[in-house]
Amino acid sequence: MAFSTSFLLWFFVTFSIAFPHSVVDAFVGTYGVNYGRLADNIPAPESVVTLLKAAKIRNVRIYDSDHSVLQAFKGSGIEIIIGLNNGLVKDVGASEDRAIAWVKENVEAFVPGTRIRGVAVGNEILGSGDQGLMEALLPAVKNVYSALERLNLAKEIEVSSPHSAAVFADSYPPSDGVFKDTVLPYMRPLLQFFSQIHSPFYMNIYPFLAYISDPVTIDIKYALFKKNKGVYDSKSKLHYDNMFDAQIDAAYAALDKAGFGKTEVIVSETGWASRGDANEVGASVKNAKTYNSNLRKKLLKKKGTPARPKTPVKAYVFALFNENLKPGPTSERNFGLFKADGSTAYDIGFTGLVPSSASSSFISIKGNGLQGLLGSSLSLMIYASCSVAVLLLMM
Repeated sequence: MAFSTSFLLWFFVTFSIAFPHSVVDAFVGTYGVNYGRLADNIPAPESVVTLLKAAKIRNVRIYDSDHSVLQAFKGSGIEIIIGLNNGLVKDVGASEDRAIAWVKENVEAFVPGTRIRGVAVGNEILGSGDQGLMEALLPAVKNVYSALERLNLAKEIEVSSPHSAAVFADSYPPSDGVFKDTVLPYMRPLLQFFSQIHSPFYMNIYPFLAYISDPVTIDIKYALFKKNKGVYDSKSKLHYDNMFDAQIDAAYAALDKAGFGKTEVIVSETGWASRGDANEVGASVKNAKTYNSNLRKKLLKKKGTPARPKTPVKAYVFALFNENLKPGPTSERNFGLFKADGSTAYDIGFTGLVPSSASSSFISIKGNGLQGLLGSSLSLMIYASCSVAVLLLMM
């Protein structure tokens, strides 16, 4: 008995050292959406939850930790990744106490009722060229993770940091994907830490931006998942029939060259603008519908890329709504799957809060809640019963 106890103790200690961190799965299925709120005319968070449930979207990313949003998502069952925005990264990176205070206020206070599954520390920092932010990113990531550990939340909540294509020195063909020399001193230790805590590599991928930068050379059918001759990578001997897969595999190639080839790539943002300026060729409702419809079909198949065929691609679409207060070119304000009134921007199979032709109906949702939309308590009960029935059929 004494031998058995000693052996079990030895086994437990050895196993704990060898595998110090459990894997947090912050993504259900393969499809998610970014819920940006730089707008003064979009639905209230409570109505957004209704919209997401109707559209059967179970994964959401926000760019901050707004308490009205976190409260609205309580009990919804929707998985949410919150953001520690770039303006807080230096403070959190410089102080463990600041990190703990932030996690207590914005995470611990809302779980488990609100299914916060991840914290994204900053956004596109290593491609920003901001030296101070780049230096502060890893300390901020470590302090947030340490705070989660101290509060017994690290096993449930993932820590990550999304990147833009600006971190790459080359990405074409996909097998030539490699990080910039100026980025590697910051990227490599970040990847090392993420490998220890089993966090994926989050990447913002936009065939739209690649296409408008070179519409003469790039075949728009290749960017939109439409039938085309594709691209052959002579080094890897792999064929690509869409740019989305090619950009993901370029990230895998860069990770492999940096020594982290086993790290999973998850697409933190991707989308196509439905309107743009005169020089933003390809920004149209037709192309946005085509891209997002084909992307959704692809993700629902739960397949991988040519270089990682056994790893299903997961992606968060940008964005839930058109955001009328976003700065920059016209395209920045027109990436939404839904209009401000909650109706669909175009039909890709989702259900909006109101029919596309009846935008004025949203007033009843915002002012009176879902019951006001349905007209009576009895209608609300019927709606809830039907929703449960649909969910049971899907299981």
